[in-house]
Amino acid sequence: MSIEVGSKLEGKVTGITNFGAFVELPGGKTGLVHISEVADKYVDNINEFLTVGDTVTVKVMKVEDDGKIGLSIRKAQDRPERPERPERQERTDRPKGDRRGGSGRGPGRGGPGGRPQRPASFEDKMNRFLKDSEERLASLRKNTDSKRGGRGSKR
Repeated sequence: MSIEVGSKLEGKVTGITNFGAFVELPGGKTGLVHISEVADKYVDNINEFLTVGDTVTVKVMKVEDDGKIGLSIRKAQDRPERPERPERQERTDRPKGDRRGGSGRGPGRGGPGGRPQRPASFEDKMNRFLKDSEERLASLRKNTDSKRGGRGSKR
């Protein structure tokens, strides 16, 4: 029997490790169900979900050239499809052109009159960052020099 990716098969658990379970498939081949593919929830101890000798339904996830077969128990379970999410509706509590957020200061955020401005470009953001950075460095230097006793002082 040929084992193809996407097929669902019945198999018997032949071994359990701390990283997954080995399942013997029809035809005598063995595949691995990784611990993350055992259940839909977090699995801390695989022995709480599987024991050697259990018969499980698995889905073939991958078949590698060297013969390794990746299996999944959780993807083999038939679940009802998720209902489609309704489309998001536009917020109506703000005027459409007013995209301000945050504090209302700086480029790209509404000006003093509540007028929307163009979004800040990368260069504007970089210039603002450099200015803030230089101010902080100057403040640090000033505080550090005063602790050392000033520039020309003896140590």
